[in-house]
Amino acid sequence: MIDNIKPKEATSIINSLIGGVVPKIGVQHIAVGRSEEISAVITALNDVKEGHSMVKFWIGDFGSGKSFMLHLLNTVALKQKFVVSNADFTPDNRLYSNDGKAVILYSAIIDNISIQTKPEGGALPTLLEKWIEQAVLQASRVNNIPLTEIRNEQHLPLVQATIMETINEITEVGSFDFGTVIMKYYEGYIKDDDLLRRSALKWLKGEYKTKTEAKQELGVREIINDLNYYDMLKNFCRLFVNMGYSGFMINLDEAINLYKISTSAMREKNYEKILTIYNDCLQGKVNHLFINFAGTKEVLENERRGLFSYHALKSRLSTNRFETQNIRDFAQPVIRLFPLSHNEIFVLLQKLKAIFDFHYKTQISITDDEIHQYMEVMFNKPGATEFLTPREVIRDFLSILNILRQNPHVDKATLFGDIEITDERPDEISFDSIEEL
Repeated sequence: MIDNIKPKEATSIINSLIGGVVPKIGVQHIAVGRSEEISAVITALNDVKEGHSMVKFWIGDFGSGKSFMLHLLNTVALKQKFVVSNADFTPDNRLYSNDGKAVILYSAIIDNISIQTKPEGGALPTLLEKWIEQAVLQASRVNNIPLTEIRNEQHLPLVQATIMETINEITEVGSFDFGTVIMKYYEGYIKDDDLLRRSALKWLKGEYKTKTEAKQELGVREIINDLNYYDMLKNFCRLFVNMGYSGFMINLDEAINLYKISTSAMREKNYEKILTIYNDCLQGKVNHLFINFAGTKEVLENERRGLFSYHALKSRLSTNRFETQNIRDFAQPVIRLFPLSHNEIFVLLQKLKAIFDFHYKTQISITDDEIHQYMEVMFNKPGATEFLTPREVIRDFLSILNILRQNPHVDKATLFGDIEITDERPDEISFDSIEEL
């Protein structure tokens, strides 16, 4: 049933889902019921390849598969030769701040940069070295110096000049410091100076706290901060395209944490930043950038705290009024994710059984009829209608498979009978009790 799955992917799928989280790799092997959404994304990715930019909002109830969808987008984008990154909004990071929380989000995005050969993140050094090698080739050709010699330390200024010239051509805001730091990275690369390379990476990741420290270690005047981090993301996007990649996809999950910002003025500033990104992408002010946000219906539609509380966003993100659950419009900015049907969940459990057997090199004795029996028990338990999510269905199913793997004599009907439904939704904050400042 599962074709071309790698052992590493199977391990990631089983371990992650048992832990209640979405696997970073291999999600394409357990994708069911999202073919129309994926087709729409492939169309959008083709537009971004051609130089357009895109913003999408993936909206669904808790447990509807928003996080899974973002990871699936990663897999699709990586195959289309995009650089991708994922980050979650948390109480400690956001899009706009004046106390370092925006640059914390930026650092998470840069840390999680992935390419097809490094799909689990941490790909920035690989990308820098690949781009620097392109600059070395260009310097060799322009200056008529053999490749066997151009990497010698005596030719360092020639390569650095090529790096800065290219950076100036492809970047806008902050190009001098951005280019200087990449030159320093190359210098550390040539001189085998790990400290210099680490310092350059530290600057590019937004980890310097003071300009003084950055100037002492790298000779640059500025650092990446809450005000300029978005410009740096655009610089990285241009750099990746210059290297030959299709574009840069950034996926931002858990938008509920913007909704939960207690100060109305700060919340509005964050929504204003979303509007800036939205306008930049759709008005052609930035190219080859694809940004996805994921959140609940409340995050989008609540007119006191949600995105719709900011009138300029509400006018742009209102759903096509002709759309229904059966007649979909995937071209609009907001894509609503509906829960998987029972038939789709059945297919998913079949896939997971096959992956489980592949991972553990076993053959658990559980038939399709018994999978149906398991689902009937789950969906007929008290509280299932209100609280049951695919995450709990999957985790309990894998837990049962683990019991059967290690205890083949155990009666499956007994295990099914021990199932209990719990409310796994995150605790809600009583916003009425929070003073709006």
